[in-house]
Amino acid sequence: MLPDGRGLPPGSGSVEQGKVIYQQQCVACHGANLQGGLADRLIGGRGTLANDDPAKPPMKTIESYWPYATTIFDYVKRAMPLASPGSLSDDQVYAVTAYILSQAKIVPADIVLNASTLAAVRMPNRDGFIPDPRPDKLPAIDKSPHKSLAIAPPPAK
Repeated sequence: MLPDGRGLPPGSGSVEQGKVIYQQQCVACHGANLQGGLADRLIGGRGTLANDDPAKPPMKTIESYWPYATTIFDYVKRAMPLASPGSLSDDQVYAVTAYILSQAKIVPADIVLNASTLAAVRMPNRDGFIPDPRPDKLPAIDKSPHKSLAIAPPPAK
């Protein structure tokens, strides 16, 4: 899935639906208030990444670090829940994404996310990354010394 929403599937989900799914599928690892537990916290930490105070270490969460909301959908769809990754339907993933973003106060509590509305979400750290200018400056694979994207086999013994 791309940041602009290309590749997102059809479907939709509300914050209220997402709250139910979160309580059923996510709370055991991420905590009742999305503050973490066995797994990472999901919200909080806004403004902690760029600070010089060693007493306040950076806190990487969906809210503070992730630049695009579509990445949340992609990650949850492929990797969650931990015990059965890929088991949530597209509607369930839209819903739990809506719930997480609502709890982080990034979207309103009455939002319904779908491919269009999710791609339109502006994450707090969207401008916190520097674009990499190199891809257009690197030679094509067939003109590089590597000639392939495959990893070479280890040398024979």
